[in-house]
Amino acid sequence: MKVWIALALSVALAAPAIAAEETEASKEEAEKVKAAIAQIGCEASEVEKETSGVFEVDDAKCKIGQYDIKLDKDFTIRSITRD
Repeated sequence: MKVWIALALSVALAAPAIAAEETEASKEEAEKVKAAIAQIGCEASEVEKETSGVFEVDDAKCKIGQYDIKLDKDFTIRSITRD
């Protein structure tokens, strides 16, 4: 039983580390992300790309406040969370 708990705990701790791998988006990708979020009154200073193909803008400056925004590989906004 202890082995199963230890295994489950190690998998749970490793999963966020795997999912969190990010690189800087290419210049072309960043421009498309910036254009997409500009449509809702936001701007980004930096755009990151996760290994899953999701784009992430941390601390986007929007007319209504500061937000974290995620977009899919087609540059469609999928989530906006208040920072």
